[in-house]
Amino acid sequence: MPCLNLSTNVSLEGIDTSSILKEATSIVSKLIGKPEAYVMIGLKDSVPIAFGGTEEPAAYGELVSIGGLTPDVNKNLSAEISTILETKLSVPKSRFFLKFYDTKASYINLLSYLWKMSHCHALVAPTSDGMDPPCKFYATSGVLSRLCHELDAMYCSKSIFLL
Repeated sequence: MPCLNLSTNVSLEGIDTSSILKEATSIVSKLIGKPEAYVMIGLKDSVPIAFGGTEEPAAYGELVSIGGLTPDVNKNLSAEISTILETKLSVPKSRFFLKFYDTKASYINLLSYLWKMSHCHALVAPTSDGMDPPCKFYATSGVLSRLCHELDAMYCSKSIFLL
């Protein structure tokens, strides 16, 4: 899931942010080769930013993606996103910096796993035959039941003792 977070010292009051988000989503999807349904764009305004010693309009971005990033893709993404910022927010291309993170799926899944673990509880019942104990993840909220069911399927069939 590519995620582009943009911060600028420009106020977004009176700006059509929907068009910025739509254009950025389309560009990230096209250049990285991921479906738009997986692309997330964040846009923060009025962030105190000094670039080159001045507080003239500037922007900073970070893009995290599981694959799809290469030096050529990064160059094209920088050019396309800077064009949007220049056109829509009057941020000169020379005052925009974009940082890229090509990450592994396991890093993203780890965060999801940790979140799930913090919201689910495991019941472990000892067995008299020496077999792995059966366990059951449960949630105190109906909304979390599906997540806990996934954990139950992943871990309760393995030799893991969760207390």
